[in-house]
Amino acid sequence: MAAPRNSLVIGGGVVGLNIALQLQAEGWQVTVCDIGSETSASYGNAGHIATEQVEPLASMATVTSAWRRWFMRGGALSLPLQGFFAWLPFSLRLLAAAQPKRFAHGKMALKGLLNEAMAAWRRRVSDIGVPDLLCEDGHFVVWETPESAARGAKSWSATDTGTATVRPATDEEMAQLSALTSRKIHGAIRFTGTAQIADTRRMLEALRERFIERGGRYLRERVERLVVHEDRVVILLSGGEPLTADAVVVAAGIGSKALLESMGETVPMIAERGYHIQTPDHGWPEGFPPVVFEDRSMIMTGFESGLRAASFVEFNRADAAPDSRKWARLRRHVDELGLPFKGRGKEWIGTRPTLPDYLPAIGWSARARNLYYAFGHQHLGLTLAAVTGEIVAGMIKGGEAPAAFDLSRFK
Repeated sequence: MAAPRNSLVIGGGVVGLNIALQLQAEGWQVTVCDIGSETSASYGNAGHIATEQVEPLASMATVTSAWRRWFMRGGALSLPLQGFFAWLPFSLRLLAAAQPKRFAHGKMALKGLLNEAMAAWRRRVSDIGVPDLLCEDGHFVVWETPESAARGAKSWSATDTGTATVRPATDEEMAQLSALTSRKIHGAIRFTGTAQIADTRRMLEALRERFIERGGRYLRERVERLVVHEDRVVILLSGGEPLTADAVVVAAGIGSKALLESMGETVPMIAERGYHIQTPDHGWPEGFPPVVFEDRSMIMTGFESGLRAASFVEFNRADAAPDSRKWARLRRHVDELGLPFKGRGKEWIGTRPTLPDYLPAIGWSARARNLYYAFGHQHLGLTLAAVTGEIVAGMIKGGEAPAAFDLSRFK
């Protein structure tokens, strides 16, 4: 009997681990290389399976409303001066991607992925034996003024939400929401067909543990660079050790940019940074769905490990210092709303790997016959992780690479 083929996945976040587990299921021997970091968006995200977000954020609606979302005006959008040479070219590419024809094409491609996202997550949590990780109880969006409630409800009613559905909150739900905050809630809608991960830390631990239990090799090593030798990519670790494999998948989030650009690929990705505060001491009802306070661009999620307030879209360099004003604003929102969030909360900052058309990069590199990639999932990394794992494993097995997500679109 022939030995199983071997593969190597660069990146141990939620996307990389789903790819690794799916390759194992296909009979591959798999090694994962990852240094491990809690700055990963896989850990610090809002835990929301956002199947409703079928319209790419690279849209004219986003462009024309950006001025209302500036951080200095109280919004969540931040373009720090120190990141000028990162966000200026990115913004110009986003503007091009937002043109109606490209937006429509991107929406069709993204919607196709999101239509399969929930089913893929059901398969994954069942496969690793933790079905309680996936809480399919939807989420709420609330507004604090009659004007914003009327405007927001109208906007969502006209928005394509894919497999998710939306309806006005019932009287009982309004009472439950009102009990969470000292501010009057003037309107709320409830989504069904969306979900929450019960705890992002437990999710990552479960994925990693199952991978290792099934014979996977997990190297806490930094990949310094990729080199091509005889039409095959070779991985060089920080200690100088070279690694080879029949298939190499770059799924390293923002770190994918440097690795692939050193080989000549075009990867116009930016570090889109988010912030959260989290406390283990809170009065959020157990099992209550996430709540988006849309007037404040903030989402509250109750996890097994605590209550998390998350926000902000900061386009910057990945190595830029955190902006403490953003944690201060989250605390102010929490205090002004009178939410059951006790203490100052633990601060977190992390990076969403974002491409200017707000579509992921999933494909087969022309630079080496054994080189594949899957990264750039922006706000949807958690949502699309399981279906991405299935797509990549199928692509390596001999299927077609999804043309809409190939990096060649940026040339």
